[in-house]
Amino acid sequence: MAHDEDSANRVREVIGAEPDLTEKRMFGGLAFLLNGNMAVAVGSEGDIMVHVAPDTSDELTESGEADPVVMRGRPMRGWVQVGPERLHTRKQLARWVSLGLGYTRSLPPK
Repeated sequence: MAHDEDSANRVREVIGAEPDLTEKRMFGGLAFLLNGNMAVAVGSEGDIMVHVAPDTSDELTESGEADPVVMRGRPMRGWVQVGPERLHTRKQLARWVSLGLGYTRSLPPK
């Protein structure tokens, strides 16, 4: 399964020239890693998966702003899924990318 290239380009535009950023195909999408830690991943439908603090993921999913990421039938705390319907504008996308980068910067490099 391939990632949505238009969405990946939009994420690249928002991120800009972030030092220590790499891209890697993972989970059927394209992941953006900062110092080896995944911050954001673009899926095949224009959705994104965002790495956030575990408490933040609970707040975002409980408020309905994002959906939980579920792997092997279990919700993954610290990760949220944001559908393309919530990413129409650059401002909407930038909010989520900033959350992912902000949290990932707090992690030790891999």
